[in-house]
Amino acid sequence: MSRPRPGPAPSVVAAPPPTPSAWVDRASLSAPRRLPWGCAPGTHGLTRRDATSARRRDAKNSGKGKKGQEARQVEKVSSALFFKYNEALGPPYRVLIDTNFINFSIKNKIDLVQGMVDCLYAKCVPCICDAVMAELEKLGEKYRVALKLAKDKRLERIPNPPGTSNQTYADDVLVEIVKQHRCYIVATCDRDLKRRIRKIPGVPIMYIHNHRYSIERLPEATMGGAPRI
Repeated sequence: MSRPRPGPAPSVVAAPPPTPSAWVDRASLSAPRRLPWGCAPGTHGLTRRDATSARRRDAKNSGKGKKGQEARQVEKVSSALFFKYNEALGPPYRVLIDTNFINFSIKNKIDLVQGMVDCLYAKCVPCICDAVMAELEKLGEKYRVALKLAKDKRLERIPNPPGTSNQTYADDVLVEIVKQHRCYIVATCDRDLKRRIRKIPGVPIMYIHNHRYSIERLPEATMGGAPRI
């Protein structure tokens, strides 16, 4: 019995030679990584200019970029205002009186209550705060008639608002009162106080013009007998 002849031996395919990119230099693994030119160690490849820009951006976002910068405060708008129209004003009008308004009324021989009624054709309640009363008391004997008029029972006494109880400068107290309550008409002949009141929306100003009371910043339909200027 004949044995089967062995087949041809399987051919062995040789592996291709390694490319140059496959060679790994063991010395390069242990050597430190070279950073690009101009990069500081620990910046992960960022240049010095990029690192400086990042620090400035972080300082600006954290609020440390500008020294002495204060937070901007926006005053709350009164609920009585419709744009610049004050819906809280209406008869009987409450008129907040300044010190010089009383003095000029006496010089022009105008009665406080009757002059206001002739100006607005409506009932008016003159109001005087504690700071104005303190100013009249400090003026001395020369203004005793103005002090006597300020103590009239027809005038309503208003206490100073919180935080201004110790102030005797009436202008600051009057401005603070009308900022908190927009239901007053300010009666004054002081130019500086008028300028400050005009910056507060919805607060009319009463003053003396041609020996009569007049008013500004009030709708013309409600001005009554005030002269139109």
